[in-house]
Amino acid sequence: MLGAGVTRLAGAAGAPTVLVVGDSLSAEYGIARGTGWVALLQNKLAAEKIVAQVVNASVSGDTTAGGRARLPALLKTHQPAVVVIELGGNDALRGLSLDMTEANLVAMTQAAQAAGAKVLLVGMQVPPNYGADYGQRFRALFAQVAKAQRAALVPFLLQGVADRANPVELFQKDRIHPLAEAHPIILGNVWPELQKLLKTK
Repeated sequence: MLGAGVTRLAGAAGAPTVLVVGDSLSAEYGIARGTGWVALLQNKLAAEKIVAQVVNASVSGDTTAGGRARLPALLKTHQPAVVVIELGGNDALRGLSLDMTEANLVAMTQAAQAAGAKVLLVGMQVPPNYGADYGQRFRALFAQVAKAQRAALVPFLLQGVADRANPVELFQKDRIHPLAEAHPIILGNVWPELQKLLKTK
């Protein structure tokens, strides 16, 4: 039993674990199981003949505070080689303090590193209606944390999806969650940085 919201995808027993701690963008919200970027990641690892298993501990609606609270038990249970932190979008949607979001990301990164894992932070951006100043500060905090904690960084998870000429064409009707067709693009954004971490283990 892995616990609520935790899915161990296929992989060789005893292989290094990639732990994904995210929100609905990683939890396959509104799309068929097995079509999200995390599920596609396990297929990519197999295709690249990289021996690793993926544990998806993403929870729709989760914030950085929620992830911070859940992380210690996840680290103890799965002892990951790499932790992918894809959180922060819901903090912005709820208008939470950017300082608190940053503090939570720092705490998660440090906890994962202390447990012996490499960390990949996944950046997010907010729509223009949040205001230029807020948007800039939110976008920048991921890079700030990654630099200060010497973690790897994906600058923007939805690059090529949310910044298209027609920005809604790859989104569900809520205009927040990508369609299944967008998830190979999302994986393409994550893979180059994740591959580097796996090769250094």
